[in-house]
Amino acid sequence: MTIAPDKAETSETPVPEGHVKLVIDGEEVVAPKGELLIRTAERLGTVIPRFCDHPLLDPAGACRQCLVEVEMNGRPMPKPQASCTMTVADGMVVKTQLTSPVADKAQQGVMELLLINHPLDCPICDKGGECPLQNQAMAHGRAESRFVDTKRTFPKPLPISTQVLLDRERCVLCQRCTRFSAEIAGDPFIDLLERGAHQQIGTAETADVLDMASKTTSGKPFQSYFSGNTIQICPVGALTSAAYRFRSRPFDLVSSPSVCEHCSSGCAERTDFRRGKVTRKLAGDDPDVNEEWICDRGRFAFRYATAAGRLRRPQIRNAETGELEEASWTEALQVAAEGLAQARDERGVGVLPGGRLTVEDAYAYSKFARIALRTNDIDFRARAHSAEELDFLAGRVIGTTPENGVSFAAIEAAPTVLCVAFEPEEEAPVVFLRLRKAARKQGTKVVHIGQWTTQSVRKTFGELLACVPGGEAAAIDALPQHAEDLDERLAAEGAVVLVGERAAEVPGLFSALHRLTERTGAKIAWIPRRAGERGALDAGAVPTLLPGGRPVGDAAARAEVEKSWGLGEGVLPGGPGRDTAGILTAAAAGELGGLLVGGVDPDDLPDPDLARGALARADFVVSLELSASTVTEHADVVLPIAPAAEKSGTYLNWEGRSRPFSVTLEGTGALSDCRVLDTLAVEMDADLFTQTPQAAAADLGRLGVRPSGTAPSVQSGQSPKPGKGEALLATWRQLLDLASLQADEPNLAGTARPVLARLSATTAQGLGGRVTVATKRGEITLPVEVADLPDGVVWLPGNSVGSQVRRTLGAGHGSVVSISGGAQ
Repeated sequence: MTIAPDKAETSETPVPEGHVKLVIDGEEVVAPKGELLIRTAERLGTVIPRFCDHPLLDPAGACRQCLVEVEMNGRPMPKPQASCTMTVADGMVVKTQLTSPVADKAQQGVMELLLINHPLDCPICDKGGECPLQNQAMAHGRAESRFVDTKRTFPKPLPISTQVLLDRERCVLCQRCTRFSAEIAGDPFIDLLERGAHQQIGTAETADVLDMASKTTSGKPFQSYFSGNTIQICPVGALTSAAYRFRSRPFDLVSSPSVCEHCSSGCAERTDFRRGKVTRKLAGDDPDVNEEWICDRGRFAFRYATAAGRLRRPQIRNAETGELEEASWTEALQVAAEGLAQARDERGVGVLPGGRLTVEDAYAYSKFARIALRTNDIDFRARAHSAEELDFLAGRVIGTTPENGVSFAAIEAAPTVLCVAFEPEEEAPVVFLRLRKAARKQGTKVVHIGQWTTQSVRKTFGELLACVPGGEAAAIDALPQHAEDLDERLAAEGAVVLVGERAAEVPGLFSALHRLTERTGAKIAWIPRRAGERGALDAGAVPTLLPGGRPVGDAAARAEVEKSWGLGEGVLPGGPGRDTAGILTAAAAGELGGLLVGGVDPDDLPDPDLARGALARADFVVSLELSASTVTEHADVVLPIAPAAEKSGTYLNWEGRSRPFSVTLEGTGALSDCRVLDTLAVEMDADLFTQTPQAAAADLGRLGVRPSGTAPSVQSGQSPKPGKGEALLATWRQLLDLASLQADEPNLAGTARPVLARLSATTAQGLGGRVTVATKRGEITLPVEVADLPDGVVWLPGNSVGSQVRRTLGAGHGSVVSISGGAQ
């Protein structure tokens, strides 16, 4: 096993500092210190078979399939070594299965052991056709089996959760799922049980984890927002999806690269479809964004496009019966154009595009508002919002990119990350994974300013700076006095501040963050929940900004846009328009005659009753919508638009990174918003030139981005003081809740977190096991869980079953509510 003296001794290949020189299969290679042998071999183009190895998981050496011969200092090691756990060393000589009969025989022996109890059910296994075990058994296994005894069997499948099923006899004990759960997600929901021939995987953290006599688990439920990743990385068919199981074979599917539409991270995905329907989604490989992971919402929530309420044809409200009736596109567009033109000429029209849009669709709304409706009354923010937030977005967000702002890589490399009004695991799960990775691998200090020690705080090994809801701005301003060490850490190079959309509900918070980052030099990133919000901002779908961040009040900026759009001088409206709340207030008061509404749910708005009143009062309402909704109930014309899988476009993620995607399902006849708005504008004698997403993107690209440079300046407010029997409300949405894009997903809904009201031990005294939270508008009664909240504070999930805070209470984060003991 020695190498030829001339090759080992006479090579003059230079070795950079921090690297070592070794030989693999007779080829000399230089590798960085600490690199695993299996990675070095991969760089040479040599694929060593493996099951347990994964580049994003810590080495385990569990399956022993990657055995190779190794020689150190001229001495061969007595037995083959696992190349997935051994790091390179200077002078090491390695022989893989390509050049070593010993390594080849060892790999064949391991494969034979793995197949002893593995069932021969490949034709019905969900992994069949894309199974590493199948492929490697063919390439590195024995041609014939010597095993003739009865194989081990278990009852199957074992429902670990409503969406993940386990076939234990297929498991090869590679520990990928257990390592992912403990290392990446921080949810140790799967673990190894028993020993020896009885070893298997099952649910963890219980005294009696598995009832061996039945098909059900006992103890703690399997709840993780990332459980679907264990299905994808399982190298055999042991873990399967309840929604996909037995639905198709991989070779029957057509695959298309895509981008997740559920949050602002813009995760890379692969969408598989069959017979015109999406069958499953898998995580794409994008090291710069989501690496190889996605959350369960992004993986499983795709059936909304085929749900019962999906709109397929335009509808017009019959003036005599008051009912919506299907119509042709030609008729619906004519009626919509006439109604909007009349409303525009009388009292004006407000535009509410919502936050689900691609950049191209948002740009079409922005251009339609300015040209066809001659108004700046447009706002994509279908949630709590403020003028202070808009100033912050104009001055600190527009124009930022991964290169000049905060990126996923910057989070991973940051020495300190401060999260403000932002619950990472609930609002941007992949950001949470990067925070956890940074804390685990780099020792990043993660600090959360919030109300209680949530799972995001615990699993990022974070520190909580607790404050009452609404007191976040004062907490930021007080950092130099009360958290001097944190203030100093934020002044270090690479420090990052992450702020969520909930900050819009706290007066003075954006201004306080601006002052903090200006003083310390820390970089700041705004991370909204919805996929389209960042793109809508840059596209000018707000009342104070034209596309590219140009202020509507700047005559030179307006002239620039007018020239690009081929308009005459002075055509564009000059004054700032109304925001979402202003549009709805004006419509409810009869000051606006019409509304053009995209995918907006009134229950997400600060005052759902006001939104419903505005929709009822407006003379003419046009809804561009995917499914029947509260808005379509009031609409005079409903124009159906395409879901993400049936159109192309671009999302701009929170980093400012462009995330383009193409059409997955061709030939459905569904139209994108930009196409519908372009045709509608033609009916109104206006040209948008947004017939296709490509045309809209090119039109926006010619304008470019020119940030305004404004900065918010609002003094921090004081939180109200609750009286006897009252509390301050803290609230935000959970990842899995009643969102419209999670429709028709019972398996996914089954793993949503429990809907509980959380209070401090002192506040919960005397309330019993349930609490009723009430305002003048309504009340919510939920089971109580004691947590480390400040006294006098109650936390409720924002939009879950039995806890629709906006709709029921008409209250938001920082509101005063009454609390009392609920009925048992």
